[in-house]
Amino acid sequence: MIMWRHEAGNAVADNSMLFIASDHAGFEIKEYLKKELAKREIPCKDFGAFSYKKTDDYPDFIIPLAKEVGKNQKKNRGIILGWSGQGEAIVANRIKGVRAALYYGGSTEIIKLSRTHNNSNILSLGGGFVSKSLALKIVLLWLGTPFSNLARHKRRIQKIDSLS
Repeated sequence: MIMWRHEAGNAVADNSMLFIASDHAGFEIKEYLKKELAKREIPCKDFGAFSYKKTDDYPDFIIPLAKEVGKNQKKNRGIILGWSGQGEAIVANRIKGVRAALYYGGSTEIIKLSRTHNNSNILSLGGGFVSKSLALKIVLLWLGTPFSNLARHKRRIQKIDSLS
């Protein structure tokens, strides 16, 4: 498993792709995250929205991103945003190979657990509930937290993956 790691304060991984997408409700934070990730030399491919349009629909952006993550779930990761992050996570989790975790505030321990126990490959953020700075903190924590590779967690993930 390719692991994102911190080097000189940056979360990086070799031969992997990071994708990002949002609807109008997460657009401002998505654009902020892209700039901040670029400053840290963490490239990401944007799946949209590419402009603020209040009438857009999050599945139009989340589904293509989730399909890309699902194609290579061991290397690819995605960050998705909406107002609550709930609908976005639900949509992403319908795609084979995706394990989306949701964060909209509270303890950051849940972010670590989503990686160490569940090997989440998509992070869904509730843009209406987290600040830009908190979103960046969470993204960097998520990218820098490795999967534990413990047998019990691998076994559970295999059972989940066998459903799709």
